[in-house]
Amino acid sequence: MPLILVTNDDGFFSKGIQTLAEYLKELGEVYIVAPDRDRSAVSHALTMHRPLKVDLIREGCYSVNGTPTDCVVVGVKKLLPRAPDLIVSGINKGANLGEDITYSGTVSAAIEGTILGVPSFAISIVGERPFRYETACYYALKIAKFILEKGLPHDTLLNINLPNKPLQEINGIKITKQGKRSYENSIHEIFSPWGEKQYWIGGGIVSWQKMEGTDIQAIMEGYVSVTPLHIDLTNYQALDYLKRHGIEE
Repeated sequence: MPLILVTNDDGFFSKGIQTLAEYLKELGEVYIVAPDRDRSAVSHALTMHRPLKVDLIREGCYSVNGTPTDCVVVGVKKLLPRAPDLIVSGINKGANLGEDITYSGTVSAAIEGTILGVPSFAISIVGERPFRYETACYYALKIAKFILEKGLPHDTLLNINLPNKPLQEINGIKITKQGKRSYENSIHEIFSPWGEKQYWIGGGIVSWQKMEGTDIQAIMEGYVSVTPLHIDLTNYQALDYLKRHGIEE
């Protein structure tokens, strides 16, 4: 029976992860190892300046006072009875499209799984509350089955986003590339009760480049976006450019 590790960045008690874990039990033995609170936008942070506390919530389910990356490392190396056959991160409340992936704790958990040699994917819902977790779970199950049967290319994870719509309104799956989007007015000035100026990062107006074949375009057209991501961050065109222009001289 396949062993599946489920994690997230919204926290152990998020409805998304609990619903996902229940659906995945159809495929194998499921363990949850997740942060004890919301750890959104922590990216690929690893806790090294303090010890990690792990609480057993119920059999096979643990909360960790650390990041999603911590959860994957501790789960794979210490808590699970053996190496998992699959790691699933989500279901995230909100998009992880375009440049979002560089900040996302959800995606970073899948990155860490891939580094550890475990096939992994992250799944996120694009939209506002109420989130349709059942729709996301339908596609999570479909993609998990595919990976368990077919595997993934070496050094590759999947970043999955889907519109927050009923299942019958989803047009299907599209394989996509990473798009480009940005946030305007996302840094807000606020003041403490003592009049001290402070800054709050978050929100803002989202804009994107309309490009065919991207994750963002697929979502706009009502499709589930499946983007394969590669751990190797080398820009090979830039590598050749630097060599041609004599930087090594």
